[in-house]
Amino acid sequence: MLHRVAGASSRVVERWIPGSFVFAVALTLVVAVMALTMTDVGAQELVLGWGDGLAGLLAFMTQIALVLLLGYTLANLPPVRRLLARIAGLPRTPRAAYAFLVVVAGLASLLSFGLGLIVGGVLAVELARQFRERGVALHYPLLVASAYSGFVVWHMGYSGSGPLNAATEGGVYDTVLERDLVPVSETIFTGWNIAAVVVVLVVLAVALPMMAPTGRDAVRAAPDAALVEPTDDQPVAGEAGSPADWVERSRAVTTTMGLALGLYLVVHFADRGFDLTLDIVNWTFLALVLLVVGNARELAVLVSRGGRTVGEVLLQYPLYAGIAAMMSVSGLVELLSEAVVDAAGPATLGVFAFLAAGLLNVFIPSGGGQFAVQAPIFSGAADSLGVDQSVVIMAIAYGDQWTNMIQPFWAVPLLAVAGLKVRDILGYTSVVLVLSGLVFAGTLLVVGAG
Repeated sequence: MLHRVAGASSRVVERWIPGSFVFAVALTLVVAVMALTMTDVGAQELVLGWGDGLAGLLAFMTQIALVLLLGYTLANLPPVRRLLARIAGLPRTPRAAYAFLVVVAGLASLLSFGLGLIVGGVLAVELARQFRERGVALHYPLLVASAYSGFVVWHMGYSGSGPLNAATEGGVYDTVLERDLVPVSETIFTGWNIAAVVVVLVVLAVALPMMAPTGRDAVRAAPDAALVEPTDDQPVAGEAGSPADWVERSRAVTTTMGLALGLYLVVHFADRGFDLTLDIVNWTFLALVLLVVGNARELAVLVSRGGRTVGEVLLQYPLYAGIAAMMSVSGLVELLSEAVVDAAGPATLGVFAFLAAGLLNVFIPSGGGQFAVQAPIFSGAADSLGVDQSVVIMAIAYGDQWTNMIQPFWAVPLLAVAGLKVRDILGYTSVVLVLSGLVFAGTLLVVGAG
């Protein structure tokens, strides 16, 4: 049954869903119309707010670009690629490959959402290559969709920007709400959140293989271009054997900087406790890259290749920053969120916050940006209804990651690695949206009732 549903969904998506940039432009127009018709904002004020807001997330853009770039670089280091190639050799059947990939991509996403996206893409390509060499037919769009589906748990892990923001000095809970911080031990590392991660990954590992098309003619193989091994050509810094060439090839340069960053991280955690921010996550992965990479020349090659994973993201982020600005200057965020809050009760606030966050994520696919505008609203609602702050924090996180399955923005880096278009996978990830949403809503209902 699932393969029929997924097949029908894929046919609709492939025909009607545009690319991610067109999607962002369309959302800009939709939000502008909503703001002008649903709020009192004037056209001139809205246009100025949109234009001024285009640059509103530039600092966050840099952080996100580093997440993706460092994730790509780490996943493509020769020792890591060899490890991933061995891992890709574990599943022996197509159904096992789909299930295996969603679990591995999910676990990697829990460490870092950027790493999860890139590892998912690299493993999808490696699995496709190995299955082709064995003469086994593998439906490549479903394989890549499995890799992206693992991303649906990213906000429940190590780089979850909402829970990290609530636990960090200078974050929303500290500066905007002026209240006690909520440590990650009460959000990310609670038993109920960990249980939800396990249930989601198990459900998807069972469901995704069931979406595979039947009949060999329906199976779509990976494009040849996606399976071509990248070359390592890179201009030298100077003549062979020159001091510049020697420095470029020396491991001492990268190792020294990696050790320095590692020392900083040790001192940081020793002095400030388990203080995780997006910057600390980035410096952790940069330290790993510098300690594992062979030399500065190899690093330059990998970073140059990794640029393709961030190009479209950097182009689209100002558009989403502008959308966020329009929603803020018009009061549209408060209007939508407060309507949800008014309908909620103590047992259902978490579910309503989850649904509101899922809706808002379609317009603002930024976990940190979304948390900044929604946390103040739902934090006050939690106080008035006697609901623990950890419930609304994780509900916003769940909603943010949930609708990524139909919001094409974050699929771009993975698809750049895998060589597919957004429309190739959205039919399958739409089914994932439904299945994971049931688990997230069920978890929040159980926690709310308790």
